[in-house]
Amino acid sequence: MAKKFNQLAYRNLDDFVYGSSPKPVTTKSGMVIGGGTVYPEINFTLPGMDINDSTIKKAATIYSNIIDGVLKRAAELYTPGVLVEYETLPDFTEHPKYGIEINRILINSMKEAAEKYGLKTAIRTTPNDLREMNRPPVMRSGKYWDTMLELFEQSVKDGSDFISIESTGGKEINDSALVKADIRKAIFALGVLGCRDMEFLWKNLVDIAGLGKDCYAAGDSACGFANTAMVLAEKGFIPHVFAAVIRVIAVPRALVAFEQGAVGPSKDCAYEGPFIKAITGCPISMEGKSAAGAHLSPIGNIAAAVADTWSNESIQQVKLLSEMAPIVGMEQLIYDCRLMNAATENGQQLIFRDLLVKSDAALDVQAYVLKPDVVFRISAELVKTQDNFLRTKMAAQLTVAELKKAINEGKVKSDKRDMKWLDKMQKQIDTIPDDAIEFYNQIKSELDMDKFIPSEYGL
Repeated sequence: MAKKFNQLAYRNLDDFVYGSSPKPVTTKSGMVIGGGTVYPEINFTLPGMDINDSTIKKAATIYSNIIDGVLKRAAELYTPGVLVEYETLPDFTEHPKYGIEINRILINSMKEAAEKYGLKTAIRTTPNDLREMNRPPVMRSGKYWDTMLELFEQSVKDGSDFISIESTGGKEINDSALVKADIRKAIFALGVLGCRDMEFLWKNLVDIAGLGKDCYAAGDSACGFANTAMVLAEKGFIPHVFAAVIRVIAVPRALVAFEQGAVGPSKDCAYEGPFIKAITGCPISMEGKSAAGAHLSPIGNIAAAVADTWSNESIQQVKLLSEMAPIVGMEQLIYDCRLMNAATENGQQLIFRDLLVKSDAALDVQAYVLKPDVVFRISAELVKTQDNFLRTKMAAQLTVAELKKAINEGKVKSDKRDMKWLDKMQKQIDTIPDDAIEFYNQIKSELDMDKFIPSEYGL
């Protein structure tokens, strides 16, 4: 039976801090995520190469070298524990035997590091969502669904601690909505298609997690939605205020995973994590300044304000002046976490959280919407309804209102056109009814019906 969240997990904003959550998760190795310590979450990938039967052995050797190197460095720097995220490449999901082999290599190396160094580790296995490779996407059956489930199931049985995904339900509509900065279509993509797909998908993933010993369904990411908007805004293709609103309207979609039984830590590239933590009390993973090797962003410090694991997003196995890039990434994350944990030990956790917030919040609207007080205000309104589509519409309305107020009061840097964009979005949002089916019937004539299959979303 799905969980319902009708109130915030916190009563006091001062308790909403990094490293600590009301519902911590304990791994097989004894790491308590959300139990007071921020752990580094290292993510890595191959340099550019083809993956096939003739190259998989080389790929396996590279992954083996990466994991041995990063865990050795973690032990040398006395880190209290490491979360390893293994995001599979598309070939690894399309051909599960490849993905399963690499997952086993990582798990075995982590066991060896525990014996050799006494290092606590856990692994998050994140198969990529290939369902969109069909055109139009087939979301609930077929080759890509089957191979993805096979990879999930065997990874869980082999000992993965967490499973996650960056799911793509609704992305076929959202892509064009972002390019055109069309908030109505984005709300349809995330609030109707995305939420419906998440409900179907995460029922399955929670069941799969139960096949393993102490394996948890962790959480999803709107990376292909909100992070794409952030990148487009950074390049000047869409307004920053539009990207900021997209960030928050992704929250109800992400929340569906937790309604279905996910427990965190949420996915690192899910910058909607602070809202999830405020509502569910589950731990979250975040990324920011130390993920610059993967992508640039205007939210490098504030992203850490309430993080429970701190990630580098991903980095290729390439040689830098000092060492291989994943080892460098591991060191950077460890020092970031050391500083946060030292502030906690000295009773200055709240001060440090607020410094992280202050350093970014006034400089970009995308940072401003992650301020703990803003997160609290919006989240407190979202939990007043259990309808995920209505939550999505409300998220858009609430974010527009927050940004208008902040700009008018001079609390955040803005472009001279931002207020016009906010007014435009508000007018478009006001045309959206409160019922998902009514909205679908209203917007259907504006959609390219060749791009998606309504029945794949229960429509």
